[in-house]
Amino acid sequence: MAKINIIYWSGTGNTEKMAELILEGIKSKGIDAEMKSVSEATIEDVLSSEALALGCPSMGSEELEEGEMQPFIESIEDKISGKKLALFGSYGWGDGLWMREWEDRMKDNGADLIQDGLIINGFPESDEDESSCIELGKKLVNS
Repeated sequence: MAKINIIYWSGTGNTEKMAELILEGIKSKGIDAEMKSVSEATIEDVLSSEALALGCPSMGSEELEEGEMQPFIESIEDKISGKKLALFGSYGWGDGLWMREWEDRMKDNGADLIQDGLIINGFPESDEDESSCIELGKKLVNS
């Protein structure tokens, strides 16, 4: 059975809620997965997973969070080649530039992105937002 890890950073709870919904989608397919804040995650969590979901909201002028997520991403860039990967995060402004740059960065390091990064404006409270997150979890299982 595939091992899937969800690693995220969340400042307000929006991206954490997205991670919970993605986990719900994974579990609905009968697969167990671990969800960890990036402060608890290790490189082994990346190496031991067959598929991985990484989440981070847009910060500042559409950038990854600099204190924990950015250093973690730097530490795994040379370890994600061939890894099935989903990216997700919330935002409150902008047009998703941080996600497009993150996608390019992961592709440049050989990751196999299963779809474009999932971005949600604010808290994922609409049925459509929740469904998008759950479907991403299911797609990660089937990838």
